[in-house]
Amino acid sequence: MSELLGATEGAQHHSVADVDPIERTLRRAFSPYHKRALGVASGIVVALAVFTVTVFHVVAAPPGALNIELLAQYFYGYDVTWRGAFVGAWWSFVAAFVAGWFLAFVYNFVLATWLFLLRTKADLSLTKDFLDHI
Repeated sequence: MSELLGATEGAQHHSVADVDPIERTLRRAFSPYHKRALGVASGIVVALAVFTVTVFHVVAAPPGALNIELLAQYFYGYDVTWRGAFVGAWWSFVAAFVAGWFLAFVYNFVLATWLFLLRTKADLSLTKDFLDHI
């Protein structure tokens, strides 16, 4: 057992308890978004919304409601029927998935660029007067 402990003595292991609380907070604040997760979550929410609104219009047929038949201009095969509710849910899921994925991609790109510039500026500020020490 002591051989195993001795072999790992030199290795640096960072557990969650070893990390400084400020560093842990900064890692959470500047962590990138998961693109697929945001896409799926956005898709599910929007698909359920379109499905619910369509089913409400099929069942209740409110007289003064908005004309949701215009969704057929965006979603191929959509109409205000039960079949249209499923078609609209599918197309709205696809559209919202792409929008959520792209939003996460842009956020991650901007965050990575900003952090890169910030780190580069900090590194340059540490070495700007290195000639004074020669």
